[in-house]
Amino acid sequence: MNIKDFSVEIWMNTHENDCKYNLSETCANPMTVDELLKLSGKKDELLDEILNMKLDYGAITGSMHLKTALCKLYDNINPDNITIAHGAIGANSLALMSIVEPQDHVIAFIPTYQQHYSLPESIGADITLLRLHEEYGWQPDMNEFKSALQPNTKVICINNPNNPTGSSLSENILKEIIDIARKRDIYIFCDEAYRGLTHYGDSFGPSVADLYEKGVVTGSMSKTFALAGLRLGWIAGPAEVIADINRHRDYHIISVGKIDDLLSAIAVENRGAVLERNLRICRENIAFLDKWVSAESHISFIKPTASTTAFLKFDLNMTSEELCLRLKQEAGVLFVPGSAFTFDDHLRIGFGNDSKIIQDGLSAFSSWLKQF
Repeated sequence: MNIKDFSVEIWMNTHENDCKYNLSETCANPMTVDELLKLSGKKDELLDEILNMKLDYGAITGSMHLKTALCKLYDNINPDNITIAHGAIGANSLALMSIVEPQDHVIAFIPTYQQHYSLPESIGADITLLRLHEEYGWQPDMNEFKSALQPNTKVICINNPNNPTGSSLSENILKEIIDIARKRDIYIFCDEAYRGLTHYGDSFGPSVADLYEKGVVTGSMSKTFALAGLRLGWIAGPAEVIADINRHRDYHIISVGKIDDLLSAIAVENRGAVLERNLRICRENIAFLDKWVSAESHISFIKPTASTTAFLKFDLNMTSEELCLRLKQEAGVLFVPGSAFTFDDHLRIGFGNDSKIIQDGLSAFSSWLKQF
């Protein structure tokens, strides 16, 4: 299989371990096992369960404990509509490899996570990339979308909330996309790894899996639940699609770790306390970032409405990769260049980390920008 280099992952793997201020990290500030167990209110009981756990393969497609907990994140999903995977990246791969075939037409909105279009392309699908428009608040142009549809369009790929912009599709636009997909019998694949981190109102916005009968969505413990080290994600969708995904799954995954499965179930069952913690960090940091951007003449952005990421636009006479390399070398601050998302005049910042790291890193960036 011929597949393009995964730009953002290669960048992170190369640079994130030797910087002073890592502003490229996209997870909410990770919890410790101790912190999670204390939030549950059953630390001693759960520790005893873990210490006496027999480390066999466990439930192959995920424990009923975890699946039942995950169902509560949706309105119309039951355990038959869910399968567990190795992180959202594993869930995305399984879903796309199961529903996309050679010569299918796939539409993906960019900027987005490259997996959503490079993986279908490697399968042999015909890919159309449609830009989200910054001037529209990172929303798509629906006329462009309608013009891109073809008789063999099989899948529409959405990332909602969006990485890297931190935007969410408006209710009207999402409804229109679903209405069009329904009339044409098209799957909507939606990466919902950041669902649950809306910065206002109900933090869990509507899921495509609830809104559309051919909606296939993925989720993750990494972002919303601040537990990236568990490497656990899931796919939710129609039961017959999940059954087919599980057929493909047999070639890629036996099961996830039993301890990871249990800790994930604990986090989802205690999502109120977990989300209160993570949203507090995100809201504090986005308020600081918003104030910082307003004071910087070379930087602008559309303030995110969700997630832990924002897409900063800059007006310096250099590429995004040149800026990021110089900034890391001269000030120790790490961003992801917008070129990794095909938008070369932008930088991705992750603002879900420890507040001191965010504030000190942006202060160092400000000092560096004074030379221009």
